Amino acid sequence: MIRVTRFNGSNIFLNAELIQSVEGTPDTVITLTNQIKVVVKDDPQTVVDAIIAYQQKVHTPFTRTGEK
Repeated sequence: MIRVTRFNGSNIFLNAELIQSVEGTPDTVITLTNQIKVVVKDDPQTVVDAIIAYQQKVHTPFTRTGEK
C-alpha cells in the first residue's frame, strides 16, 4: 500500500499492485486497474517513487537476524 494525499488534505492508502497509470494533467490522476480514478495532491514523480519503494520492500528476500 502507498499513502497519497487527497486535495481535502486527507490521506488515502492505495494498493500499489492495482495502479495502472499515473498522470500529471496538471493534477495527479491515479488510475486503478478497475478504471477508478483518484485525484491527489502528490506530484506524479512522488507517487511513482512510492510505488517503486513499495515494490522494492515487497520483493526483498527475508533474512534471519540475530544468528551467530
